[in-house]
Amino acid sequence: MAPLLLLVLIGIGALVVFGLLFVIGGYNKLVTLRNRFKNAWAQIDVQLKRRYDLIPNLVETAKGYIKHERGTLEAVIAARNAASSANVRVGANPGDPAAMKQLTGAETQLTGALGRLFAVAEAYPDLKANQTMARLMEELTSTENKVAFARQAYNDSVMTYNTQREVFPSNIIAGMFNFTAAELFVVEKPEEREAPKVQF
Repeated sequence: MAPLLLLVLIGIGALVVFGLLFVIGGYNKLVTLRNRFKNAWAQIDVQLKRRYDLIPNLVETAKGYIKHERGTLEAVIAARNAASSANVRVGANPGDPAAMKQLTGAETQLTGALGRLFAVAEAYPDLKANQTMARLMEELTSTENKVAFARQAYNDSVMTYNTQREVFPSNIIAGMFNFTAAELFVVEKPEEREAPKVQF
């Protein structure tokens, strides 16, 4: 009887150890993936701050040429300030759905306002020829490309993390330790949703 009891205790002990190792491994994997998407967010944050720093210089340069377009310039600055504030909120907790949606909306507004500024600038040849304006627009374009690249890396990291926290049995560990879903960073561009118009 004693050897059978010993085997049962060894079996129960082995199951407990296996269970603990399983939970620890699952927990560590989720922590690693969460840290990966937070690091990816930090890369976006650097580029967005660079973008936010360029915009006031761009507006200041344009101000001397397009005095009659004050509303456009004010809209760009207001959108920049809203996006910058939303970015700070996301920086405190990358992946937070509410903060990310606020930033997405603010970035969409900023992109639209910048688009209107560039459209207005096209009507002012002196402004288009201004070297400072040309340099700032080139830097802004370069920064936009870096933001897009960093956003893709962030979204890939978020997708990997969200998938891991949803699959069985990781979803049990995610629930036990409150690993919440992270939000993707997708900036809506209305012109991308519209079908191109073809005229003959």
